Amino acid sequence: MLLCIDTFQLITDTSSLRIPDQFIQPLTSSLPIRKFLTEIAHKPVFDVRTPAEYAQGHLPGAINLPLFSNDERAVIGTIYKQHGRDKAVRAGLKFAGPKLPELVDQADKEGSKQVLMYCWRGGLRSGSMAWLLGTAGFDVSVLEGGYKSFRNLLKTIFSEFRFIVISGNTGSGKTDLLHEIRRGGAQVLDLEALACHKGSAFGSIGETEQPGTEQFQNDILFTMISFDAGKPVFIEDESLSIGRVVMPDELYAVKNAAPFIEVLTSREERIARLVHIYGNADHNRLEEGIMRIEKRLGGLNTKKALEALGNGDLAEVASLLLTYYDKAYHKAVTNKKKEALFSIPYTFDRTRQTALEIIQRVHTYQHNRTSQEFS
Repeated sequence: MLLCIDTFQLITDTSSLRIPDQFIQPLTSSLPIRKFLTEIAHKPVFDVRTPAEYAQGHLPGAINLPLFSNDERAVIGTIYKQHGRDKAVRAGLKFAGPKLPELVDQADKEGSKQVLMYCWRGGLRSGSMAWLLGTAGFDVSVLEGGYKSFRNLLKTIFSEFRFIVISGNTGSGKTDLLHEIRRGGAQVLDLEALACHKGSAFGSIGETEQPGTEQFQNDILFTMISFDAGKPVFIEDESLSIGRVVMPDELYAVKNAAPFIEVLTSREERIARLVHIYGNADHNRLEEGIMRIEKRLGGLNTKKALEALGNGDLAEVASLLLTYYDKAYHKAVTNKKKEALFSIPYTFDRTRQTALEIIQRVHTYQHNRTSQEFS
């Protein structure tokens, strides 16, 4: 921490002052990413990157405690490129110095002296801030490799799990079924909930603002960390893009290779369900959704759907839209190269029974598969 000691001397303009021993070795440590994530539920987490970096994506639950503003970091970066590291560090000291008491006060507001901290790579920013809070009496654990190490987990974590994909036509009630599967004690990765989007051209209706792709992927990763790799993870058969966000390529590849269960629901029930979901939606939003798939729906069907919408005949709108969505689903199923575990009839008055049957049949499948592997 010699750099941090020099930093303290320069900021306080007391370079000739002898620093007491308790300031030289504050309570700081570093944690690897998986250990760090197990501590998040118990301690405040400070993201000391700039507000812009934080807004683009951060660890779920992290609090932004920036050492530099967006503009200050840009200035420091320019100085580094033009004049080298030493002058960039000096510029950083001038920016940071006046903020130190306020940064400690902000950290203190979280009500815990045991805190977690990270920057982009686990370097100078988190090291300096950890030293600062350590001298102020905090017990600070810094993430080894920083936020970058968290993002790197996206490349490996999904291959550690066995996924079971719930597939079915649009309007089949797959999301409600997944919720009931979760209530039945199984592990569920609910991509639509994390994306704040139902996955179709109308998926944003009734939802809150979507996160950015980076934050969406972070939320997926954070959810996966809590799962048991020895148990299956149920997931809906989503496209790579869900509204404006994109799932990690690694997850998409694993999902596409995973065995699937096909949910069979009658067209009549699906139409009724879609009317129930979107029946009170603003008609302008529904019209926008229809126009988004105009080319794929076809000119005539688009015209009919808009006319039916104008007449308040939402069942007819849903029926016309399913003409397109069912063709798209049939093509996707035909091209699937993964294993079909089984198909299961599903009516909406039997959601819980169907969910429990799926859990039991998957448990039997996993047991038989494990027995074969060790036979």
